[in-house]
Amino acid sequence: MPRLVAVWRRHRRLPVGPPTLVGRELKEVAQGIRTLSVGLTRDRALVGARYLDDPRLLGAYLLFYWPVSYAQARSVLGELGRRPRSVLDLGSGPGPIAFAALDAGASEVTAADRSTPALALARALAAEAEEPLASRAWSGGAALPEGAFDVITLGHVLNELGRGAGALAERAALLERAAERLRPGGSVVVLEPALRDTSRELLQVRDLLVGRGYAVRAPCLWRGPCPALVKPSDWCHAERSWSPPPLLDALAREAGLHKEALKMSYLVLAPRGEAWAEPPPGRPFRIVSEPLEGKGRQRFMGCGPEGRVGLALQEKHRTPANEAFFSLRRGDVIAVEGTEPRGDGLALVEGSLVRKVAAAGQPLAASSEGV
Repeated sequence: MPRLVAVWRRHRRLPVGPPTLVGRELKEVAQGIRTLSVGLTRDRALVGARYLDDPRLLGAYLLFYWPVSYAQARSVLGELGRRPRSVLDLGSGPGPIAFAALDAGASEVTAADRSTPALALARALAAEAEEPLASRAWSGGAALPEGAFDVITLGHVLNELGRGAGALAERAALLERAAERLRPGGSVVVLEPALRDTSRELLQVRDLLVGRGYAVRAPCLWRGPCPALVKPSDWCHAERSWSPPPLLDALAREAGLHKEALKMSYLVLAPRGEAWAEPPPGRPFRIVSEPLEGKGRQRFMGCGPEGRVGLALQEKHRTPANEAFFSLRRGDVIAVEGTEPRGDGLALVEGSLVRKVAAAGQPLAASSEGV
């Protein structure tokens, strides 16, 4: 955060100051945050606009949304299970996803964006942190920067591309072009806002690509059309606990926003033709809801190779073998045994076994705790 503040002051041509914001600085950035919040998540008036060319909005993004996007990307990149060597960050802005890739072990990272001021800030941050970072101009169109990459990222970019009935097809086509630039075993990583509409649109793009033979590395264990799209009221997003930097808390309070948890929708795609990973042994499910507590029971929505189903366990049936069910979080992957059909879901009973295969944000290969 002190580096972000230092680069922001130079960008705004302000005198050197303490490693946090003071006085009028806090108010200026908070005003920009409010403008971005309304324009990107409420009335959506800024979607597709060149808002990062505005010095005040770029500064607000740098000091508030940059750390959030960085933390989201670190979590999702952690699910890949391998360190990428070469990464292309499309629609990079001032580089939060690019720096997440560098800190995840990548040695060659290219930030690509249409905003010259945003790329200048990314380069300034790289110089401040003594990190290698290449930059390229990219307008968001069909022509991608040249090269072959282990990972190509699009952080909060896809929802701003395309309008009208053809938008989903245009977004799917972009991801296909990106996948063509991957080395074998590589991944396209897409992060999107956790809003209902943007999340459902990402799932629709997912279904287009799955129908064309693309495998999903994460978060899906289900290989067919996404079951979260069956009901218009449903969508699927991720949530990670985190401790925001103190400056983020101060800016959120000043702007009247809340940032208690990291929320996002995400998708990790394999190159076309690569097979889906085999699901974990047993009867696996990824937890795709918050705890749905009822009288005397704990309930979650799970999504696995058999689809999206409710999972419930009554407190009176709690045992050491199924105890893990009561401490699950959205995104955890579990394997269950000894369930009974109950309504439109599955009931866990006294003889059920619940094993946590992977915590949210961990690769499935890193199976950890069991009972």
